[in-house]
Amino acid sequence: MRKTPLIIFAVIAVMGVLFLARDRTSREEKPEDAPVRMAYLQNDIHHLALWVALEKGYFQEEGVEVEISGIFRAGPELMNAFTAGVLDMAYVGEAPSTFAVANKTADVTVVAQVNTEGSALVVARASSGIKAVSDLEGKTVGVPGHATVQDFLLRKALFNAGVDSSRVNILIIKPPEMIGALRTDQIDAFIAWEPYPSKAAVAEVGRNLASSKDIWPDHPCCVLVSDSKFMESKPGKVDKVVRAHVRATEFIRGNKEEAVRIGVKYTGMDEPTVRRALQFVEYTYVPSVDGEGEYVRFLSELGYIKVDDIDAFVSDFINEDFLNEIEAR
Repeated sequence: MRKTPLIIFAVIAVMGVLFLARDRTSREEKPEDAPVRMAYLQNDIHHLALWVALEKGYFQEEGVEVEISGIFRAGPELMNAFTAGVLDMAYVGEAPSTFAVANKTADVTVVAQVNTEGSALVVARASSGIKAVSDLEGKTVGVPGHATVQDFLLRKALFNAGVDSSRVNILIIKPPEMIGALRTDQIDAFIAWEPYPSKAAVAEVGRNLASSKDIWPDHPCCVLVSDSKFMESKPGKVDKVVRAHVRATEFIRGNKEEAVRIGVKYTGMDEPTVRRALQFVEYTYVPSVDGEGEYVRFLSELGYIKVDDIDAFVSDFINEDFLNEIEAR
């Protein structure tokens, strides 16, 4: 089989993440056995199910080849790659996916949940005078990006604490740089996905001011999405990827020690950090329809998106057909 040439695709966003991607030949023209072009977020322990599926050979066993075509530092960057047409599927935050679809900058569909909870609001471990969320007024807090799940959680925490978010300096910082920024007093706090909060704790740099479970119990976080046209033209491949994802999620639940080992391998972080991080993440493949509705309302209230009919948007955005078919068999 002749393989399409590889090109260097530069993500035009802060920190310019580079990755290899196949050319933009339309999916209809690609060979039927072409691999599914997949992406995920750098060091994001939420995406453990993908790494388990790769390590355990679940994709091959389900009869589909998956090619890692991008590893990104934040969700908005990953969505740019969908916009450029160089991805078929990805593990990514639900909020940036919602933002992109609502604003018609990308067209993806959620085909499975990846996890719930698993983020934390972190402040300096040394005496900082910050004892509660209300103490963040007038402080600088790092978030991975606007319209991310973590941005949502921070603003929700501030609202619950009676703090106007306009009185907090919210700064975009990529998670790999957050711990260093906290250590050097460039920021007073950050909110990020695991394992960065746990890394800050193990390194004795930061401590959790609030876990995302404290802010919004059982909140949806990351999802498995498919480019909508790819889903329509290659439903068989999407079905096989979802099946592998379900198997990997169930594996994590029943094999904690091996899950830790795989997490260490793919994040490059130490075992104590990964082991601690896994305590804060709930792995599930069942989508949270109600949770997505709350995301949409939040993003609409901030003016990030404009959705006339929230229920209709959620119904179109989340496709449970693949999961329902798995359960029916």
